[in-house]
Amino acid sequence: MCRRMVARNRFILLLVVAALLAILSLSLQFLNLIPTTPLREERQHAKSRKRILPVPFTEPPVSDPIYEAYAYCNIPNRTENGWEGHSPPDYKLLSVQVLIRHGDRYPLYAIPKTKRPAIDCMLIPSRKPSHPQLPAFVSHMSRAVKSRWDSVMSALPRLPSHAVCEMGELTQTGVVQHLHNGQFLRSTYIKKNKLLPSNWASKHLYIESTGKSRTLQSGLALLYGLLPDFDWQRVNIRHQWSTIFCSSSCDCPMRNHYLDEEQRRQFSLRVKNNLLEQTYVEMAKIVGVPTRQLRAANPIDSLLCHFCHNITFPCTHNGCISLEHFMVIKGHQLDDEKERHEKKLYYKYSILAVHPFLNQTVSRMQRIAEGHKEELFALFSAHDVTVAPLLSALGLSEARFPRFAARMVFELWRSPKGRKNLYVRILYNGQDVTFLTSFCQKHNTLSNEPLCPFQNFLNFVKRDMFAIFNSTNYYDACHRRVF
Repeated sequence: MCRRMVARNRFILLLVVAALLAILSLSLQFLNLIPTTPLREERQHAKSRKRILPVPFTEPPVSDPIYEAYAYCNIPNRTENGWEGHSPPDYKLLSVQVLIRHGDRYPLYAIPKTKRPAIDCMLIPSRKPSHPQLPAFVSHMSRAVKSRWDSVMSALPRLPSHAVCEMGELTQTGVVQHLHNGQFLRSTYIKKNKLLPSNWASKHLYIESTGKSRTLQSGLALLYGLLPDFDWQRVNIRHQWSTIFCSSSCDCPMRNHYLDEEQRRQFSLRVKNNLLEQTYVEMAKIVGVPTRQLRAANPIDSLLCHFCHNITFPCTHNGCISLEHFMVIKGHQLDDEKERHEKKLYYKYSILAVHPFLNQTVSRMQRIAEGHKEELFALFSAHDVTVAPLLSALGLSEARFPRFAARMVFELWRSPKGRKNLYVRILYNGQDVTFLTSFCQKHNTLSNEPLCPFQNFLNFVKRDMFAIFNSTNYYDACHRRVF
């Protein structure tokens, strides 16, 4: 009897130990401490490439570099959604203008004396992340008609197509991000709100992109999600030479002055951060270059690519760049953004930088409100340096720095009360931020109206946004000297 009890107890103990080992193994895999499917290059090395931390799904109570980095990556692991196209009953949507940042890209800078990230920029639908429309999108891009495009746009490739990505090239992740964006906007603007007529023509669309392949390709991906298998003859993509989309209104000396002041502030904050300087020194020793050379190579750009694509940070015979190094640099970026809002230099730069774009936005809304049925949907494919000052100029100081495939939407609505009852909604990455803007915060507390009057937006763009310069118009604000 005793032997039987002892054997039984040993058997139970073995079961408990086996269960604990199984739980430990699953936990390690969940935390990505056990490598699963390494990239092609990593399979050739003895060292495993693995992500250090799990993807956090809940926003932490305080700013966290790792969470913010994941938010910046914008990994397309779920269906895109948002509040675009939602309004009170009986309101009519008149027009939509969308400004996007390009999707995920290969780094613009290389860390000296290290291997570049092994990322394939070919579009392969069977490889994750993917999208149901990706095969049809690739096929449609191969049938592109270029005759109606600006010459700069016609010379750019429609698809990323290198087995080893080139610097700044859009990745498959970047294409998928904007296919998601376009598909969602189609569901709300085309299917639900009937923004475009079924027989839409080229006059109903306005599309503009900077002269970079990554912005053109991002715009095409969103457009395909919005209007699958669109007629190439009805699409005209215009070239915008300026990253701040100032077109013919770029002459603004004071804008450049405030940008110079802002860059001096950034430098001052950096040299005061002893931990950051120590981190750069350590990283420079690892890669075997002077600290100044490493800093000039903007290593955070490359490290973010490693992070977003689940590739271990670079190693040399002197050691490896670590997650701690990455967190220090990313943490400094967050501190810089906080001080940037407090000092107001960037805000002043932003006002002068984005006024031409906002002025075009308001003018387009006015034409449509008067009954013109042109440019009902406008798309501007741009960069982080386009979206970030727009957020600042609108007073959205709490908004996150533009992630890959960020989108900013301006909607024009008419209420059922009459033709002059016009309203605007502004959305950032699907969130309605209208009543967080500087021109509609007070209106939100004084009125029960569900949307912001268009007149508020019009007054802001035409006059009120220049109050900080003691001016009432763009030209005076641009040319008034500061003593």
